[in-house]
Amino acid sequence: MGIKLDMVGIVVRDMKASLDFYRALGLDIPESANAEMHVEVAKGGVRLAFDTVEVATGVYGSWDEPTGHRIELAFLCDSADALNALYEKLMSLGYVGHREPWDAFWGQRYAIVVDPDGNLISLFA
Repeated sequence: MGIKLDMVGIVVRDMKASLDFYRALGLDIPESANAEMHVEVAKGGVRLAFDTVEVATGVYGSWDEPTGHRIELAFLCDSADALNALYEKLMSLGYVGHREPWDAFWGQRYAIVVDPDGNLISLFA
């Protein structure tokens, strides 16, 4: 029996704010999804899902606000220049940078931004 990573889920406090951030990253998410409690976006063979705290509470029986950094979402950019431009775009829209773009020792251009729910989101090229 084999397995395949199919979906990564994010619990969000404000669906519109979260979806706006991921739209700014470049994901194609219809505006009509802003009012939904569960949203899925297929990208590169994996679905990224967004659930409200209310949905998470119903699924898990309770919801405790997480603390700390436990998992990384990393988005591949077309080039170092594209990464730099995306980072600057996000900053101009008022999002928070965790680490400005830098050339990592492992050979990638890298940057880290913070999504509206406090998740650290990596950008690399």
